Amino acid sequence: MKQFFIVAAISSTVLLLSNCGPSKKAGTAAVPVPKMTYETNLQAVIADKCAPCHIPSKGGNKRPYDNFANVKSDIDEIIRRIELNPTDRGFMPFRKPAKLSDSTITLFKQWRTDGLLEK
Repeated sequence: MKQFFIVAAISSTVLLLSNCGPSKKAGTAAVPVPKMTYETNLQAVIADKCAPCHIPSKGGNKRPYDNFANVKSDIDEIIRRIELNPTDRGFMPFRKPAKLSDSTITLFKQWRTDGLLEK
């Protein structure tokens, strides 16, 4: 009977200790990806790709996109138009011969997905 308790105690200890080890490696927690913001990610792209038409200081006479409020309110229309092909009516950027890169279009979409943050 004494042997049974010793074997049971050893088995229980081994089973308990085998499950006590770290189940996840330390430091492997998901690192949050910073959200896109107008000032950090879009402002410079808009100044470069939408000028001069949508930048009043550069002689633009279309709806100004040099400010957060206008870009935020028109984001769905902006994305729709920059996704068009250059031969489609309403294509933007109108004066540029080629479509914006997929990575640039993705910036606009991701900003919308992230909640249209200003800063």
